[in-house]
Amino acid sequence: MANFIQVVQKFFQEYNKNTSKRLKAIDAYLAYIFFTGIIQFVYCLLVGTFPFNSFLAGFISTVASFILGVCLRIQVNDQNKMDFFNIKDERAFADFIFAHIILHLVVINFIG
Repeated sequence: MANFIQVVQKFFQEYNKNTSKRLKAIDAYLAYIFFTGIIQFVYCLLVGTFPFNSFLAGFISTVASFILGVCLRIQVNDQNKMDFFNIKDERAFADFIFAHIILHLVVINFIG
């Protein structure tokens, strides 16, 4: 157990030292979206799925938002610049916003 605690402490020390504030902000967004999805799923298990379309739209929205956030994080990470050398950070963020607008239009339409 003590070895596990040391590994976790070392991980957070390296994360704080080597990760930019921009990536930390994206990670905070991803954590928020992740926990929102968990809360929705637990609520569905405890209370029920009526109306099912609303639950499904909300859960799909959280999963898709998480995926879009991960794509944004991959594109703006400095370690991946060789893979995304022709995509600037501003364009990656604009693509993220555009995809979110389309996603939420579909989700609102699905709710009915």
